[in-house]
Amino acid sequence: MLSLQLAIDPQQLGLELGTGAVIGGLIGFAAKKVAKIIAILVGLELALFKFLESKGYITVKWDELSGGILGAAEGAQDVDAGWVEPILSTLSIGAGFTGGFMVGFRKG
Repeated sequence: MLSLQLAIDPQQLGLELGTGAVIGGLIGFAAKKVAKIIAILVGLELALFKFLESKGYITVKWDELSGGILGAAEGAQDVDAGWVEPILSTLSIGAGFTGGFMVGFRKG
């Protein structure tokens, strides 16, 4: 059995948690704004493709266009589990960042 000795400094832990929360909030707020802009641009692009296709200027292969999305989802399942240790080592900053990100994303 492993013996773990942790020297936890509550002040440092709180500072890391707070800093992560502030940074996460700012990034979450910005991410939502950027996601809205990207969604509008993609929607306009698809509408333009459909319009140009209806006029006969272009031919869109809709099956191939959506096939890339399905292929990306299949590739995402082959992820290495070596990411667990780095996540655990930065848990205090990550927890604050995640909370701040969620608040910033909701307010954005």
